[in-house]
Amino acid sequence: MSLLELFVEVDDFHQAFESWAAQQQLPGKAKRGPEPSLSASEVMTIVIHFHQQGYRDFKSFYQKHVCRHLAAEFPRLVSYGRFVELMPGVLLLLCAYLQSRFGRCTGIAFVDSTPLAVCHNRRINRHKVFKDLAARGKTTMGWFYGFKLHLIVNDLGELLAVHLTPGNVDDRRPLEGMSEELLGKLFGDKGYLSQALFEMLFERGLELITSLRKNMKGQLMLLSDRLMLRKRFIIETITDQLKNISQVEHTRHRSPANFAVNLLAGLVAYTHQPKKPSLRLPSNLTQLPTII
Repeated sequence: MSLLELFVEVDDFHQAFESWAAQQQLPGKAKRGPEPSLSASEVMTIVIHFHQQGYRDFKSFYQKHVCRHLAAEFPRLVSYGRFVELMPGVLLLLCAYLQSRFGRCTGIAFVDSTPLAVCHNRRINRHKVFKDLAARGKTTMGWFYGFKLHLIVNDLGELLAVHLTPGNVDDRRPLEGMSEELLGKLFGDKGYLSQALFEMLFERGLELITSLRKNMKGQLMLLSDRLMLRKRFIIETITDQLKNISQVEHTRHRSPANFAVNLLAGLVAYTHQPKKPSLRLPSNLTQLPTII
C-alpha cells in the first residue's frame, strides 16, 4: 500500500468516526486555541508509515525521512517536539481504526502472548515512566519488566483480538473477553490449560485446545487437532514481525500515551501488510460449526 492509499483510507475512517462521534456527544463548549497544523489523519498516517519503513527509532524517521522526503505530501509539517505533543491526540482514533482492521473468524484461531519490556532488568528500580502501570513477569526466556501483549489470530494471519496487560497477569485471565465473538477451535500453548476456562468457552461454541504438560496423563485428541497444534508457529511468526519489523517493543519510551500510540500504530501497520503469515488450509477445515 502506497503512502497516498494509506492516507486516503485513514482520512475516510477519520471523517466517518468524527461524524459518528458528533451524533453521540452532547453539545458542549467549543475548543479553545488554534487548530493544529497537522490534521489527525496526517498524524495517524505518519505514525503508521513509520512502522512500514524499517526505521529503528521514530525521531530519525521523522527528521531524516519525513521532513526531507515527504515535505510535499505533508506541507504543514511541524517540529519533532511538536509532533510528539500531537501523538496522544490520535490514541482513541487508532484504537477504533485497529478494531475496523480486524479479520474475520474462520473457525480456526490461535492465541498467544508476548512480553513487551520497557526497560532493562537492572534499571527497574530507577524506572519512572511506567511506574504503577508495568509489572515484572516471567516467560520461558526469563524475567522482564513491562507488559504482555495478548493476540488472537486466524489461519490467514489476520488479527482477531488484541489485549494489553501488565507483565504479571496470567495469560488465561483476558481470554474470556478476547474470545467473545469467536466460534470453532482456539489453539494455545500449555499456559492456557484450565478445565474451568475450557468448559466456559465450550458453552459459547468455542473449543480450547492446548498441548499437555509432561506430568499430565495422555488424552484422546483428533489427529487434525494435533496437527493444528503444530501450526502454532504462525502466531509466533506474527509476534516476531511486530517486534522486529514494526518496532512495537523498545525501551526508549518517555510517555505511556505515546507508548500506546506506537503499539497501536505497529498493529495497524501489520494489518496493512500485503502478505501475512498464512497456513493455506483447505476450505473444509475452516468452516464454522453450526449451532443447533
